[in-house]
Amino acid sequence: MEDPDKKTEVVLLACGSFNPITNMHLRLFELAKDYLHETGKYKVIKGIISPVGDAYKKKGLISANHRVTMAKLATKNSDWVEVDDWESSQSEWLETLKVLRYHHQKLLSPDPTNSLQNAIPLTKPGRKRKQEPNRHDPVKKKNQSPDIKSVPQVKLLCGSDMLESFGIPNLWKLEDITEIVENHGLVCISRAGNSVQKFIYESDILWRHKNNIHLVEEWITNDISSTKIRRALRRGQSIRYLVPDVVQAYIEKNNLYSPESEDRNAGVVLAPLQKHASDSKN
Repeated sequence: MEDPDKKTEVVLLACGSFNPITNMHLRLFELAKDYLHETGKYKVIKGIISPVGDAYKKKGLISANHRVTMAKLATKNSDWVEVDDWESSQSEWLETLKVLRYHHQKLLSPDPTNSLQNAIPLTKPGRKRKQEPNRHDPVKKKNQSPDIKSVPQVKLLCGSDMLESFGIPNLWKLEDITEIVENHGLVCISRAGNSVQKFIYESDILWRHKNNIHLVEEWITNDISSTKIRRALRRGQSIRYLVPDVVQAYIEKNNLYSPESEDRNAGVVLAPLQKHASDSKN
């Protein structure tokens, strides 16, 4: 029998637009949790959904307030997945690495006034700590220095499209990709037969840290996407059973998606492309 005390505790962090959140987004967490538990090495203690802020400037991105509210409605009945609005409430777009650092720091520090300044790079992946499922109190008291081994690992949960976006020029900084895969790790959900393994093979950085990239094959295929949901809504078609009922009701009540909302940020360069392109010129 496996000793549960020897398992590495993991917090799964999903970043993205969630525009709107779909049943597929929620399935990613369940698939990742099952996979990590089946390895016998990990114990997933929490999932975090972190919607991107409005400053991301993605075409068709509706306000963070609505996207966070829908995500909270969608996870209301989950006993382990929750929504965090820290990233979405920032006035500027934040790199995913900074969000990972923030949540790692939050596990390290008892201080509720965590800020981006405190979001220091992680130097060594954490091991484990005992925690009740819905408890967010820090383990260490203020007068104790946190033992990095007692802190859960924060792993980035994503789909294969996000992993493959590492190859898009100026979308990610090379040093950010390195720190994400080296210090935190990825849990990537990919469809059976997807070329994500080839993508990892062709990237020296990803190949070097391939043991910290967990590829989870999604055998029960699910092609729901936020883009397809918005398209159906613009055309007056039903989205029932594609999103949680409470999310559908919220969208209808607030008349959220329309041809006008889809044109939001049209012609605007995505925030990371703006930032990284200007950085490379300096």
